[in-house]
Amino acid sequence: QVQLVESGGGLVQTGGSLRLSCAASGRTFSSYAVGWFRQAPGKEREFVAAINRWSLTSHADSVKGRFTISRDNAKNTVYLQMTSLKPEDTAVYYCAAAPVSGLPGAIYDYDSWGQGTQVTVSS
Repeated sequence: QVQLVESGGGLVQTGGSLRLSCAASGRTFSSYAVGWFRQAPGKEREFVAAINRWSLTSHADSVKGRFTISRDNAKNTVYLQMTSLKPEDTAVYYCAAAPVSGLPGAIYDYDSWGQGTQVTVSS
């Protein structure tokens, strides 16, 4: 497992942008797939985006064209650039890591999780 710490959340107006960061410890982090998930109040945690060791990516339909996941292995960090934010994007955002080569989209695929960072989009 790796240790993950998210940062970059906050309050933003509709249409605004934020960049979330997920900093990881562990020498083998570059070989992990990393995903972003989010959980709104009263709702289940849902997949947002994932990136694998070769920087191949996948994004949920609800965020395609607005969010972009990327990674900097030299910094052991994965980012989620969020633009054109909407009130329905309000949630706690979590990053997670999986020791696999693919692009896992299910919660149970991941064995390391961060503590989450709050994103609030005001209308």
